[in-house]
Amino acid sequence: MASEYRGPPLLDLTIDNITPNTNLINGQCSDPRLKYLMSRLVTHLHDFARETRLSTDEWMAALNFLVGCGQISSDVRHEFILLSDVLGLSLLVDSINHPKPPASTEGSVLGPFHTHDAPVMPNGGSMSEDPEGEPLLCICTVKDTEGRPIQGVKIDIWETDSSGHYDVQHEGRDEKGPSERCVMESDENGQFWFQAIKPVSYPIPHDGPVGKLLDKLGRHCWRPAHLHFMFGKEGLDRLITALYLRGDPYETSDAVFGVKQSLIVDLDKVDKATATEYGVKEGDWLLKHDFVLVTEKATEELRDKNAVEALEKLGLRMKLLDHLPVPELD
Repeated sequence: MASEYRGPPLLDLTIDNITPNTNLINGQCSDPRLKYLMSRLVTHLHDFARETRLSTDEWMAALNFLVGCGQISSDVRHEFILLSDVLGLSLLVDSINHPKPPASTEGSVLGPFHTHDAPVMPNGGSMSEDPEGEPLLCICTVKDTEGRPIQGVKIDIWETDSSGHYDVQHEGRDEKGPSERCVMESDENGQFWFQAIKPVSYPIPHDGPVGKLLDKLGRHCWRPAHLHFMFGKEGLDRLITALYLRGDPYETSDAVFGVKQSLIVDLDKVDKATATEYGVKEGDWLLKHDFVLVTEKATEELRDKNAVEALEKLGLRMKLLDHLPVPELD
């Protein structure tokens, strides 16, 4: 037997009253954050449809586009992350949730090609077997905002091969295993160093719905040359970032909006002393960089401060529940 319905009467709904009625029935939700999210989502979606006078054909095209994103996605390719990236949403969400105090390393986009099967590698190891790649020695440190080294930070690192493809984009990856990626840990001096190849510019996957969307928008699908990094340790705010090579032709037009001035770096060449110390060839490319991490507490405090200020500017009466805004009710 069907349970007795106690919600509002949903009869004779129109262009003008569909939104408040949808929010009214969704408002029966007991989770204040979910109720607030759904209220704003419905309101903005309905306002978008009214403002654009959305046609049935356009509505169906959008739904089919989302279906296509799901159909092409897999365990190693996430088309919805790619869509979020090219719409600028990924960078926006990261900036809201992981604000960085001055002098700390800024974040960038995760991208759709991070995996969880990268091999653990000791200091000095090589994460690339690409014979066509130009050898690159990376010498890095991890410190806190006071300049103190941080030991035991887990560092995920990944990049494309010299052809501009991630390992998961090649057939036979399951048999060959991961390449151009690794996991390391900072030592007692906060240092980690490894051998890679010089990053190259590459196109994001453009054989699926997102690529077709970019084409219709008249946008290119290229990313500037970069190395991805992800840092994690209990008590520290997780940092997802990347280092971009200065002078890349796509430096100022990254398809996923990931480049920031503080993340643009210059490469040097390995001198004789460095070659001897690190066991590489003199004349190889050299990247040196210091990463600065912040605590979870510092990030939470800054995120809360930014949220309160932003909501006040919008004239919204809100309170923070678990660091997330919900309506302030009398």
